Amino acid sequence: MPTDGSSKTPPLSLGTGDFFQLLRDGKPRTRADLVAITGQSRSTIASRIDVLMSTGLIAPAGTAGSTGGRRPATFAFRPGARVVLAVDLGANHARLAVTDLASTVLASHEEPVSIAAGPDVVLPWVAETGRSLLAAAGRDVADLAGIGIGLPGPVEHSTGRPINPPIMPGWDDVDVSGILGAELGVDVLVDNDVNIMALGEYRAAWSQVSDLLLVKVSTGIGAGIIADGALRRGAQGAAGDVGHMVVPGAEPVPCRCGNTGCLEAVASGQAVAAALSAQGLDAVDSDSVVALVRSRGVAASQAVRQAGRDIGGVLATCVSMLNPSVIVIAGVVADAGEHLIAGIREAVYRRSLPLATQHLRIVASRARAGAGVLGASAMAIDHVLSPAAIDALAA
Repeated sequence: MPTDGSSKTPPLSLGTGDFFQLLRDGKPRTRADLVAITGQSRSTIASRIDVLMSTGLIAPAGTAGSTGGRRPATFAFRPGARVVLAVDLGANHARLAVTDLASTVLASHEEPVSIAAGPDVVLPWVAETGRSLLAAAGRDVADLAGIGIGLPGPVEHSTGRPINPPIMPGWDDVDVSGILGAELGVDVLVDNDVNIMALGEYRAAWSQVSDLLLVKVSTGIGAGIIADGALRRGAQGAAGDVGHMVVPGAEPVPCRCGNTGCLEAVASGQAVAAALSAQGLDAVDSDSVVALVRSRGVAASQAVRQAGRDIGGVLATCVSMLNPSVIVIAGVVADAGEHLIAGIREAVYRRSLPLATQHLRIVASRARAGAGVLGASAMAIDHVLSPAAIDALAA
Protein backbone atom coordinates (compact mmCIF):
# COMPACT_ATOMS: atom_id res chain seq x y z
CA MET A 1 0.00 0.00 0.00
CA PRO A 2 1.18 3.59 -0.62
CA THR A 3 2.64 5.23 2.49
CA ASP A 4 1.50 8.78 1.63
CA GLY A 5 -2.17 8.10 2.40
CA SER A 6 -3.16 8.02 -1.29
CA SER A 7 -5.18 5.18 -2.84
CA LYS A 8 -3.35 5.10 -6.16
CA THR A 9 -3.11 1.57 -7.59
CA PRO A 10 0.48 0.46 -8.14
CA PRO A 11 1.42 -0.35 -11.76
CA LEU A 12 0.85 -3.90 -12.94
CA SER A 13 4.06 -5.75 -13.77
CA LEU A 14 3.30 -6.89 -17.31
CA GLY A 15 5.62 -8.36 -19.89
CA THR A 16 4.63 -8.25 -23.55
CA GLY A 17 2.80 -11.57 -23.32
CA ASP A 18 0.77 -10.56 -20.28
CA PHE A 19 0.06 -7.16 -21.81
CA PHE A 20 -1.30 -8.82 -24.95
CA GLN A 21 -3.90 -10.72 -22.88
CA LEU A 22 -5.60 -7.38 -22.17
CA LEU A 23 -6.30 -7.04 -25.89
CA ARG A 24 -7.47 -10.59 -26.65
CA ASP A 25 -11.14 -9.67 -26.20
CA GLY A 26 -10.92 -7.69 -29.44
CA LYS A 27 -12.12 -4.42 -27.93
CA PRO A 28 -10.32 -1.38 -29.40
CA ARG A 29 -8.37 0.58 -26.79
CA THR A 30 -6.34 3.77 -26.85
CA ARG A 31 -2.90 4.16 -25.34
CA ALA A 32 -4.53 6.20 -22.58
CA ASP A 33 -6.97 3.34 -21.89
CA LEU A 34 -4.06 0.93 -21.49
CA VAL A 35 -2.15 3.35 -19.28
CA ALA A 36 -5.22 3.60 -17.03
CA ILE A 37 -5.68 -0.21 -16.91
CA THR A 38 -2.05 -1.10 -16.22
CA GLY A 39 -0.68 1.94 -14.43
CA GLN A 40 2.39 1.73 -16.69
CA SER A 41 3.98 4.77 -18.31
CA ARG A 42 2.95 5.97 -21.77
CA SER A 43 6.42 5.15 -23.09
CA THR A 44 6.17 1.55 -21.84
CA ILE A 45 2.70 1.16 -23.37
CA ALA A 46 3.90 2.62 -26.66
CA SER A 47 6.81 0.16 -26.70
CA ARG A 48 4.53 -2.82 -26.01
CA ILE A 49 2.17 -1.74 -28.78
CA ASP A 50 5.02 -1.33 -31.26
CA VAL A 51 6.32 -4.82 -30.50
CA LEU A 52 2.90 -6.42 -30.86
CA MET A 53 2.20 -4.54 -34.08
CA SER A 54 5.45 -5.89 -35.49
CA THR A 55 4.14 -9.44 -34.91
CA GLY A 56 0.90 -8.61 -36.73
CA LEU A 57 -1.22 -9.66 -33.74
CA ILE A 58 -2.59 -6.17 -33.12
CA ALA A 59 -3.35 -3.40 -35.56
CA PRO A 60 -4.77 0.13 -35.61
CA ALA A 61 -8.56 0.05 -35.20
CA GLY A 62 -9.59 3.59 -36.01
CA THR A 63 -9.94 6.43 -33.55
CA ALA A 64 -11.82 7.04 -30.34
CA GLY A 65 -14.03 10.00 -29.52
CA SER A 66 -12.22 13.24 -28.92
CA THR A 67 -12.16 14.95 -25.53
CA GLY A 68 -10.58 17.98 -27.13
CA GLY A 69 -7.87 18.08 -29.77
CA ARG A 70 -6.85 15.23 -32.04
CA ARG A 71 -8.93 12.02 -31.85
CA PRO A 72 -6.75 9.31 -30.22
CA ALA A 73 -5.84 6.18 -32.17
CA THR A 74 -7.12 2.81 -30.97
CA PHE A 75 -5.53 -0.61 -31.24
CA ALA A 76 -7.12 -4.07 -31.24
CA PHE A 77 -6.34 -7.75 -31.56
CA ARG A 78 -6.15 -8.94 -35.18
CA PRO A 79 -7.48 -12.54 -35.22
CA GLY A 80 -6.73 -13.00 -38.90
CA ALA A 81 -3.00 -12.55 -38.38
CA ARG A 82 -2.48 -16.32 -38.19
CA VAL A 83 -4.58 -19.47 -38.37
CA VAL A 84 -4.77 -22.82 -36.60
CA LEU A 85 -5.75 -26.28 -37.79
CA ALA A 86 -8.41 -27.96 -35.63
CA VAL A 87 -8.84 -31.74 -35.89
CA ASP A 88 -11.57 -33.90 -34.33
CA LEU A 89 -10.99 -37.62 -34.88
CA GLY A 90 -13.63 -40.13 -33.80
CA ALA A 91 -13.84 -43.89 -34.09
CA ASN A 92 -15.18 -43.64 -37.65
CA HIS A 93 -15.15 -39.98 -38.59
CA ALA A 94 -12.82 -37.04 -39.04
CA ARG A 95 -13.67 -33.34 -38.92
CA LEU A 96 -11.04 -30.71 -39.70
CA ALA A 97 -11.23 -26.94 -39.83
CA VAL A 98 -8.90 -24.02 -40.39
CA THR A 99 -9.86 -21.17 -38.05
CA ASP A 100 -8.51 -17.75 -37.30
CA LEU A 101 -7.26 -16.85 -33.82
CA ALA A 102 -10.80 -16.15 -32.63
CA SER A 103 -11.97 -19.67 -33.65
CA THR A 104 -13.92 -18.38 -36.66
CA VAL A 105 -14.05 -21.26 -39.14
CA LEU A 106 -12.51 -20.30 -42.50
CA ALA A 107 -12.64 -23.72 -44.18
CA SER A 108 -13.76 -27.16 -43.03
CA HIS A 109 -13.93 -30.77 -44.14
CA GLU A 110 -15.59 -33.94 -42.86
CA GLU A 111 -15.44 -37.52 -44.06
CA PRO A 112 -15.56 -41.09 -42.72
CA VAL A 113 -12.14 -42.18 -41.47
CA SER A 114 -11.48 -45.28 -39.36
CA ILE A 115 -9.16 -44.58 -36.44
CA ALA A 116 -8.39 -48.32 -36.46
CA ALA A 117 -6.49 -47.81 -39.72
CA GLY A 118 -3.62 -46.70 -37.47
CA PRO A 119 -1.39 -43.64 -37.17
CA ASP A 120 0.66 -44.45 -40.27
CA VAL A 121 -2.47 -43.96 -42.35
CA VAL A 122 -4.47 -41.39 -40.39
CA LEU A 123 -1.79 -38.83 -39.50
CA PRO A 124 -0.43 -38.37 -43.05
CA TRP A 125 -4.05 -37.99 -44.19
CA VAL A 126 -4.58 -35.28 -41.55
CA ALA A 127 -1.48 -33.42 -42.72
CA GLU A 128 -2.46 -33.64 -46.39
CA THR A 129 -6.06 -32.60 -45.72
CA GLY A 130 -4.83 -29.78 -43.50
CA ARG A 131 -2.69 -28.40 -46.34
CA SER A 132 -5.68 -28.57 -48.69
CA LEU A 133 -7.86 -26.71 -46.18
CA LEU A 134 -5.25 -24.01 -45.75
CA ALA A 135 -5.30 -23.49 -49.51
CA ALA A 136 -9.11 -23.43 -49.51
CA ALA A 137 -8.98 -20.71 -46.85
CA GLY A 138 -6.53 -18.69 -48.94
CA ARG A 139 -3.66 -19.33 -46.52
CA ASP A 140 -0.49 -21.42 -46.57
CA VAL A 141 1.61 -23.34 -44.07
CA ALA A 142 3.58 -20.18 -43.22
CA ASP A 143 0.35 -18.73 -41.76
CA LEU A 144 -0.22 -21.76 -39.53
CA ALA A 145 0.38 -20.99 -35.83
CA GLY A 146 -0.51 -24.35 -34.30
CA ILE A 147 -2.63 -27.50 -34.40
CA GLY A 148 -5.18 -28.85 -31.94
CA ILE A 149 -6.32 -32.45 -32.25
CA GLY A 150 -8.77 -34.63 -30.33
CA LEU A 151 -8.49 -38.43 -30.26
CA PRO A 152 -11.13 -41.01 -29.22
CA GLY A 153 -9.15 -42.46 -26.33
CA PRO A 154 -7.10 -41.61 -23.23
CA VAL A 155 -4.33 -39.09 -23.92
CA GLU A 156 -1.44 -37.88 -21.80
CA HIS A 157 -1.93 -34.21 -22.61
CA SER A 158 1.58 -33.13 -21.56
CA THR A 159 3.20 -35.41 -24.17
CA GLY A 160 0.41 -35.72 -26.74
CA ARG A 161 0.62 -39.52 -26.63
CA PRO A 162 -2.40 -41.87 -26.48
CA ILE A 163 -2.26 -44.24 -23.49
CA ASN A 164 -3.68 -47.75 -24.03
CA PRO A 165 -6.59 -46.50 -26.15
CA PRO A 166 -9.11 -49.37 -26.37
CA ILE A 167 -10.55 -48.59 -29.83
CA MET A 168 -7.31 -47.33 -31.39
CA PRO A 169 -5.13 -50.34 -32.29
CA GLY A 170 -1.55 -49.36 -33.05
CA TRP A 171 -1.82 -45.92 -31.42
CA ASP A 172 -0.51 -46.67 -27.92
CA ASP A 173 2.31 -44.23 -26.98
CA VAL A 174 2.54 -42.86 -30.54
CA ASP A 175 4.14 -39.40 -30.65
CA VAL A 176 1.20 -37.70 -32.35
CA SER A 177 2.50 -34.21 -31.54
CA GLY A 178 5.96 -34.98 -32.89
CA ILE A 179 4.72 -36.61 -36.11
CA LEU A 180 2.26 -33.88 -37.07
CA GLY A 181 4.60 -31.16 -35.85
CA ALA A 182 7.35 -32.44 -38.13
CA GLU A 183 4.90 -32.57 -41.05
CA LEU A 184 3.58 -29.02 -40.66
CA GLY A 185 6.28 -27.27 -38.65
CA VAL A 186 4.21 -26.03 -35.68
CA ASP A 187 3.35 -27.01 -32.12
CA VAL A 188 0.62 -29.65 -31.82
CA LEU A 189 -1.72 -29.96 -28.82
CA VAL A 190 -3.44 -33.34 -28.34
CA ASP A 191 -6.30 -34.26 -26.03
CA ASN A 192 -9.16 -36.69 -25.57
CA ASP A 193 -12.07 -36.00 -27.94
CA VAL A 194 -14.60 -35.46 -25.14
CA ASN A 195 -12.33 -32.89 -23.46
CA ILE A 196 -12.11 -30.82 -26.63
CA MET A 197 -15.88 -31.13 -27.11
CA ALA A 198 -16.41 -29.78 -23.58
CA LEU A 199 -14.03 -26.90 -24.25
CA GLY A 200 -15.69 -26.12 -27.59
CA GLU A 201 -19.20 -26.22 -26.14
CA TYR A 202 -18.12 -24.05 -23.22
CA ARG A 203 -16.45 -21.38 -25.35
CA ALA A 204 -19.16 -21.35 -28.02
CA ALA A 205 -22.32 -21.48 -25.92
CA TRP A 206 -21.77 -21.38 -22.15
CA SER A 207 -18.91 -18.99 -21.39
CA GLN A 208 -21.18 -17.17 -18.91
CA VAL A 209 -21.07 -20.16 -16.51
CA SER A 210 -18.06 -21.45 -14.58
CA ASP A 211 -18.92 -25.13 -14.11
CA LEU A 212 -20.07 -27.41 -16.90
CA LEU A 213 -20.13 -31.15 -17.57
CA LEU A 214 -20.36 -32.41 -21.15
CA VAL A 215 -21.36 -36.04 -21.59
CA LYS A 216 -20.85 -37.70 -24.96
CA VAL A 217 -23.13 -40.68 -25.61
CA SER A 218 -22.09 -42.54 -28.72
CA THR A 219 -20.22 -45.81 -29.33
CA GLY A 220 -18.82 -45.20 -25.84
CA ILE A 221 -19.63 -42.76 -23.05
CA GLY A 222 -17.28 -40.12 -21.66
CA ALA A 223 -17.39 -36.71 -20.01
CA GLY A 224 -15.43 -33.49 -20.18
CA ILE A 225 -15.24 -31.32 -17.07
CA ILE A 226 -15.13 -27.53 -16.96
CA ALA A 227 -14.60 -26.38 -13.34
CA ASP A 228 -14.02 -22.77 -12.29
CA GLY A 229 -13.87 -21.86 -15.99
CA ALA A 230 -11.05 -24.26 -16.90
CA LEU A 231 -10.84 -27.72 -18.43
CA ARG A 232 -9.92 -30.32 -15.80
CA ARG A 233 -8.00 -33.35 -17.03
CA GLY A 234 -6.92 -34.98 -13.77
CA ALA A 235 -3.50 -36.29 -12.78
CA GLN A 236 -3.07 -38.63 -15.77
CA GLY A 237 -5.68 -37.16 -18.08
CA ALA A 238 -8.31 -39.71 -17.03
CA ALA A 239 -10.81 -37.31 -15.43
CA GLY A 240 -14.34 -37.69 -16.76
CA ASP A 241 -14.17 -41.40 -17.58
CA VAL A 242 -17.78 -41.93 -16.49
CA GLY A 243 -18.26 -44.73 -19.01
CA HIS A 244 -16.47 -47.10 -16.66
CA MET A 245 -18.36 -46.20 -13.51
CA VAL A 246 -20.64 -49.01 -12.35
CA VAL A 247 -24.38 -48.55 -12.86
CA PRO A 248 -26.23 -49.25 -9.58
CA GLY A 249 -28.31 -52.41 -9.90
CA ALA A 250 -27.21 -53.14 -13.47
CA GLU A 251 -26.83 -56.62 -14.91
CA PRO A 252 -23.19 -57.80 -14.87
CA VAL A 253 -22.71 -57.09 -18.59
CA PRO A 254 -19.04 -57.52 -19.57
CA CYS A 255 -17.30 -54.28 -20.53
CA ARG A 256 -14.29 -53.92 -22.83
CA CYS A 257 -12.35 -52.55 -19.84
CA GLY A 258 -12.53 -55.98 -18.18
CA ASN A 259 -15.09 -55.11 -15.53
CA THR A 260 -18.84 -55.74 -15.59
CA GLY A 261 -21.86 -53.48 -15.26
CA CYS A 262 -20.05 -50.36 -16.51
CA LEU A 263 -22.19 -47.51 -17.81
CA GLU A 264 -20.71 -47.89 -21.29
CA ALA A 265 -21.57 -51.61 -21.38
CA VAL A 266 -25.15 -50.88 -20.30
CA ALA A 267 -26.17 -47.56 -21.87
CA SER A 268 -23.90 -46.61 -24.79
CA GLY A 269 -25.22 -46.49 -28.34
CA GLN A 270 -23.55 -49.83 -29.02
CA ALA A 271 -25.11 -51.39 -25.90
CA VAL A 272 -28.59 -50.15 -26.84
CA ALA A 273 -28.10 -51.41 -30.40
CA ALA A 274 -27.12 -54.86 -29.09
CA ALA A 275 -30.19 -54.99 -26.84
CA LEU A 276 -32.51 -54.02 -29.70
CA SER A 277 -30.83 -56.47 -32.07
CA ALA A 278 -31.53 -59.24 -29.54
CA GLN A 279 -35.22 -58.31 -29.88
CA GLY A 280 -35.02 -58.87 -33.62
CA LEU A 281 -34.73 -55.22 -34.65
CA ASP A 282 -32.29 -53.97 -37.27
CA ALA A 283 -29.87 -52.16 -34.95
CA VAL A 284 -26.11 -52.45 -35.42
CA ASP A 285 -24.76 -49.15 -34.09
CA SER A 286 -25.67 -45.76 -32.61
CA ASP A 287 -26.86 -44.36 -35.94
CA SER A 288 -29.32 -47.20 -36.45
CA VAL A 289 -30.66 -46.72 -32.92
CA VAL A 290 -31.34 -43.05 -33.71
CA ALA A 291 -33.01 -44.04 -36.99
CA LEU A 292 -35.31 -46.46 -35.17
CA VAL A 293 -36.30 -43.79 -32.63
CA ARG A 294 -37.00 -41.25 -35.38
CA SER A 295 -39.21 -43.79 -37.17
CA ARG A 296 -41.33 -43.86 -34.00
CA GLY A 297 -40.11 -47.27 -32.93
CA VAL A 298 -41.57 -47.85 -29.47
CA ALA A 299 -38.98 -50.41 -28.37
CA ALA A 300 -36.10 -48.16 -29.46
CA SER A 301 -37.59 -45.11 -27.73
CA GLN A 302 -38.07 -47.07 -24.50
CA ALA A 303 -34.52 -48.45 -24.68
CA VAL A 304 -33.02 -45.00 -25.21
CA ARG A 305 -35.06 -43.56 -22.33
CA GLN A 306 -33.85 -46.38 -20.05
CA ALA A 307 -30.28 -45.69 -21.17
CA GLY A 308 -30.90 -42.10 -20.12
CA ARG A 309 -32.03 -43.23 -16.67
CA ASP A 310 -28.89 -45.38 -16.30
CA ILE A 311 -26.68 -42.47 -17.38
CA GLY A 312 -28.58 -40.15 -15.05
CA GLY A 313 -27.99 -42.51 -12.12
CA VAL A 314 -24.24 -42.18 -12.62
CA LEU A 315 -24.42 -38.44 -13.32
CA ALA A 316 -26.27 -37.89 -10.04
CA THR A 317 -23.05 -38.89 -8.30
CA CYS A 318 -21.10 -36.45 -10.51
CA VAL A 319 -23.56 -33.68 -9.65
CA SER A 320 -22.99 -34.25 -5.95
CA MET A 321 -19.22 -34.20 -6.46
CA LEU A 322 -18.82 -31.36 -8.98
CA ASN A 323 -21.99 -29.26 -8.63
CA PRO A 324 -22.09 -28.10 -12.29
CA SER A 325 -24.45 -25.37 -13.50
CA VAL A 326 -25.02 -27.14 -16.81
CA ILE A 327 -24.86 -30.72 -18.05
CA VAL A 328 -24.61 -30.84 -21.84
CA ILE A 329 -25.56 -34.08 -23.60
CA ALA A 330 -23.76 -34.64 -26.90
CA GLY A 331 -22.89 -37.49 -29.24
CA VAL A 332 -24.81 -39.51 -31.81
CA VAL A 333 -27.38 -40.95 -29.39
CA ALA A 334 -28.31 -37.44 -28.23
CA ASP A 335 -29.72 -36.95 -31.73
CA ALA A 336 -32.53 -39.36 -30.78
CA GLY A 337 -34.43 -36.38 -29.41
CA GLU A 338 -35.81 -35.85 -25.95
CA HIS A 339 -35.97 -39.54 -24.97
CA LEU A 340 -32.36 -39.71 -23.80
CA ILE A 341 -32.34 -36.35 -22.01
CA ALA A 342 -35.72 -37.02 -20.40
CA GLY A 343 -34.36 -40.22 -18.87
CA ILE A 344 -31.23 -38.44 -17.65
CA ARG A 345 -33.23 -35.61 -16.07
CA GLU A 346 -35.56 -38.08 -14.40
CA ALA A 347 -32.72 -39.87 -12.62
CA VAL A 348 -30.55 -36.85 -11.82
CA TYR A 349 -33.33 -34.77 -10.29
CA ARG A 350 -34.65 -37.76 -8.31
CA ARG A 351 -31.29 -38.85 -6.88
CA SER A 352 -29.44 -35.58 -6.33
CA LEU A 353 -29.85 -33.18 -3.40
CA PRO A 354 -32.11 -30.18 -4.09
CA LEU A 355 -29.30 -27.70 -3.39
CA ALA A 356 -27.17 -29.23 -6.19
CA THR A 357 -30.02 -29.25 -8.72
CA GLN A 358 -31.71 -25.98 -7.76
CA HIS A 359 -30.33 -24.15 -10.81
CA LEU A 360 -28.98 -27.13 -12.78
CA ARG A 361 -29.80 -27.27 -16.49
CA ILE A 362 -29.56 -30.52 -18.47
CA VAL A 363 -29.57 -29.68 -22.17
CA ALA A 364 -28.65 -30.92 -25.61
CA SER A 365 -25.44 -29.67 -27.18
CA ARG A 366 -25.75 -26.33 -28.94
CA ALA A 367 -22.50 -26.66 -30.90
CA ARG A 368 -23.46 -30.24 -31.87
CA ALA A 369 -21.00 -31.87 -34.31
CA GLY A 370 -18.91 -28.69 -34.39
CA ALA A 371 -18.01 -28.82 -30.68
CA GLY A 372 -14.90 -30.92 -31.27
CA VAL A 373 -13.25 -28.70 -33.87
CA LEU A 374 -14.16 -25.56 -31.92
CA GLY A 375 -12.54 -27.06 -28.82
CA ALA A 376 -9.46 -28.18 -30.73
CA SER A 377 -9.17 -24.67 -32.16
CA ALA A 378 -9.53 -23.08 -28.70
CA MET A 379 -6.91 -25.44 -27.25
CA ALA A 380 -4.39 -24.55 -29.96
CA ILE A 381 -5.16 -20.82 -29.73
CA ASP A 382 -4.76 -20.76 -25.95
CA HIS A 383 -1.30 -22.25 -26.46
CA VAL A 384 -0.08 -19.99 -29.28
CA LEU A 385 -1.46 -16.83 -27.62
CA SER A 386 -0.30 -17.68 -24.10
CA PRO A 387 1.92 -15.10 -22.37
CA ALA A 388 4.99 -17.34 -22.75
CA ALA A 389 4.35 -17.90 -26.47
CA ILE A 390 3.82 -14.18 -27.12
CA ASP A 391 7.00 -13.33 -25.19
CA ALA A 392 8.92 -15.82 -27.34
CA LEU A 393 7.39 -14.42 -30.54
CA ALA A 394 8.16 -10.87 -29.52
CA ALA A 395 11.75 -11.77 -28.70
